[in-house]
Amino acid sequence: MNKIYFSFFFLLIVFTVRAQNTIVIKGGVYDSGTKKPIELATVYLSNVKDSTVIEYATTDKDGIFKITTRKYEKPFFLKISYVGYQQYVEQQNGILANKDFGKLYLTENPKELNEVIIKSEAPPIRIKKDTLEFNASSYKVRPDANVETLLKQLPGVEVDTDGNVTVNGKGVTQFLVNGKAFFNKDGSILLKNMPADMIKKVQVSDFKTKKEELSRQEASSDDASINFTVDEKKNKGYFGKFSGGYGTDDRYEASFILNYFNNNQKISLLGSSNNINSTGFSMDQVFDNMGGGRNTSSNNRASGTGKGITTSNLLGFNYTDEWAKGLDASASYNFSNTINKNETKSNQANFMPTGTIFTEADSKARNENTGNKANFEFEYKMNPTTRIVVTPKIEQGRTNSLSESSSFSTDENGNDLNESSAKSYKENSSTNFGNTINFNKAFERKARNLSFVFTNSNNKSDSEAINISNTTFYQGGKPNDDRNQNGLSNNTDDSYSLEVEFTEPITDSLRIRFGSEFGWQNEVNDVKTYDFDDSSQTYSFLNDLQTNYTTSSQNSITPKVGLSFEKNKFTFNLNSSTSIVDFDNHSLYLNNTTDLNKKYVLPYGRAQVRYRMDKTKFLVLRYDYSSTLPSTSQLLPVANLANPLNTIIGNPDLNLNKKNSVNINYRNFDMRTRSGFFLFARGDFYDSQIAVTSIYDDSGKRTTTYKNVEGTYTTSAGGNWNKTIKNNAHVFRFGFGLNGSYALDKGFTNAVLYEAKSLGISPRVNFTYEYGELLILSPNYSLSYNESRYTNSSLNASSNVVHRINLQTTSYWPKNWIWGNDFGYTYNSNISGDFKKDFYLWNTSLSYGFFDKKMYLKVKVYDILNQNQSATRTISATTIRDEENVVLKRYAMFSVTYDLGSIKPKDRRGGPNGGGFRRGPDNMN
Repeated sequence: MNKIYFSFFFLLIVFTVRAQNTIVIKGGVYDSGTKKPIELATVYLSNVKDSTVIEYATTDKDGIFKITTRKYEKPFFLKISYVGYQQYVEQQNGILANKDFGKLYLTENPKELNEVIIKSEAPPIRIKKDTLEFNASSYKVRPDANVETLLKQLPGVEVDTDGNVTVNGKGVTQFLVNGKAFFNKDGSILLKNMPADMIKKVQVSDFKTKKEELSRQEASSDDASINFTVDEKKNKGYFGKFSGGYGTDDRYEASFILNYFNNNQKISLLGSSNNINSTGFSMDQVFDNMGGGRNTSSNNRASGTGKGITTSNLLGFNYTDEWAKGLDASASYNFSNTINKNETKSNQANFMPTGTIFTEADSKARNENTGNKANFEFEYKMNPTTRIVVTPKIEQGRTNSLSESSSFSTDENGNDLNESSAKSYKENSSTNFGNTINFNKAFERKARNLSFVFTNSNNKSDSEAINISNTTFYQGGKPNDDRNQNGLSNNTDDSYSLEVEFTEPITDSLRIRFGSEFGWQNEVNDVKTYDFDDSSQTYSFLNDLQTNYTTSSQNSITPKVGLSFEKNKFTFNLNSSTSIVDFDNHSLYLNNTTDLNKKYVLPYGRAQVRYRMDKTKFLVLRYDYSSTLPSTSQLLPVANLANPLNTIIGNPDLNLNKKNSVNINYRNFDMRTRSGFFLFARGDFYDSQIAVTSIYDDSGKRTTTYKNVEGTYTTSAGGNWNKTIKNNAHVFRFGFGLNGSYALDKGFTNAVLYEAKSLGISPRVNFTYEYGELLILSPNYSLSYNESRYTNSSLNASSNVVHRINLQTTSYWPKNWIWGNDFGYTYNSNISGDFKKDFYLWNTSLSYGFFDKKMYLKVKVYDILNQNQSATRTISATTIRDEENVVLKRYAMFSVTYDLGSIKPKDRRGGPNGGGFRRGPDNMN
């Protein structure tokens, strides 16, 4: 611990000494004609000799800029860039002291350039209407870095330890390359595997659905989208990576990715195989495919909540191209196979007004899933005003599972209630086809637009299951339940919808939309159960009690109307619709026919206000009202006897789920100071909500149905703050977040209505220090506190505290060596005495690079302390459940990684301080 304190003290001294060598450059930027200040102009310093970007900033609302940099003795340019204005350039022979440049004026670009091509240096940042554009060459990354590393250098962009990306507080949900998806739009493969060296621009905009994109509507989502533009000089050639390793306990991993880029044509192939719990595709530079290698909380194995050990095989293909002028095509295919083996131990207490039931259970399971997925997208620009996009997808899957389980229940006095043991084997196959056709026609008048969206989904699944179980009831004189059965199930679900919408501008600021959506859905579920015949040794006796045939159909028409108002900094959107639904349900059970035909009216409304106070401050207010139907199983009064200990019956008198939602977001990020914060508050208030109600008999067996409850709600509020400080090779990133929640839930125990009021608080803090391309240190801490109080329940109150501490370190020194460590500690205060409350998870990796860092030899150790575990506690008004599952334990792995590619990186020179590489900016026409 003393060494850690000494290290931080040493870094503080270094930072203080360096700070004494810094100077401040400031000034103001104004329009030469109007003399008004220009906000968010990019001001930057570049070396005269090689155009290296030394430092940059953006102007505030008063046009003022402030650049903190080191003393500089070589000639450099002061440059100012803003869209629509001529670039300002002033040469300086060097600067050794603080300097105020005073008022600097930009001149608007002339409309005619007389065919003279002007080439100018691209600034680090541009703002084009609603798009924030970064010039990738202005940001320092290692020559072998991926695009995730590049994103971490951009002001306002945050990449957390889970790999989630936010820009100025907005979550990024879509990642594209030249406007097209790379395997998947969530970016998980793209961020880790595409070289940063290929990227010319990083463009950030609001996320839009395909319909909003085609019709040029305002984004309804509060999320962001990132598009990586590939440098034209790097858009031809191939690159890839191969990795393979073998370790103790027969642990292994192997993966590869190959990419061929030829201007508009892009072809990629990837594959992965391992038995170390890595079910997706990841080729992390430090830990390769090691599941939980980076100790992320999103990775269940790392956070101690994983279930079982998984063997995974994956193969994927991605293709994009321009087939003809105006016709773009893309396709992707994925094959996956996973085998999960797990053993579970649990203790559960069920609280009722009349007493408590305690249940101990054990289970062992093996589950195998095999899937094939193909996705296509065809976009055709018929003419400049007409576009059509067709996106079909096909999925086929097979699963099989084998499980054994046992349970034993007693009451609070120790009296035996029931005992059960079961074995089952199940096979399932499914085929799904879906398609969306977007047609959009823009008219001569601006904002006048006509769109059609047709969607269909066709799903079919078949399953067969062998179930052998023995259930003994010790109270109430109930007969034992012994089963040896074969269950067959066939399910089809087909749905179609057509949406028509026309947009008409009333004024330049006001637009009205009106249209309608037509929907049809039909579902058929045929379940047959056969008992075993001892005489013929076959499953030939039809069990009428567990055989059922149900159908469900919905026909709906949904007229819609909406308006949009956009003026200066203010945007208002209002959308309203009403669905008129014929909901017909049919069941054939025990030779009795049950028909349940109802008509529903489902109103929906959304009002959203966006106010841009300035170019760094945004306020969003949104209100939603929605209502949803109960499911067929919740409505039909037909008994489901599949579980010997729980009979489920629907309630035909159920009302709709009705919800009011309020959402407030405020964002403020100042790229000039590289700091910002985000605040939010949300509330969901239910006029009506469907709840589960169960009644227990003397033996502990349940009969479950559904009822509506009123007046429930969930609320949450919170925010985060982050700041980046750069001083030569030193980079400090700070972050703090706080989330809170308060909710009222209602339910039933033995037909008695209870209430549960829950409070949750989750603070977190994170810090990252980077020294050039040599060292990265990232400690973070989070706490989760939850408290609940109950009325009309045997449990009066409960509380729980979970602490999580994580430290990630990556060292790139000495040369050609990479040493990564991830240390995590988790403590759960409320785990029962039968399970361990805390555990450590420490992973390490050491690699050495050969052949100009094209090949790396690695040794990795997962869970060095051999303490990884999966113990969880779940608390509600009716139950407390402790559960422990099998997890991956300590192993060592030896591996080799090889980078393949013919796309050579740009010539890079070390920065003036020698602390790292700085990329030279591109020229733009």
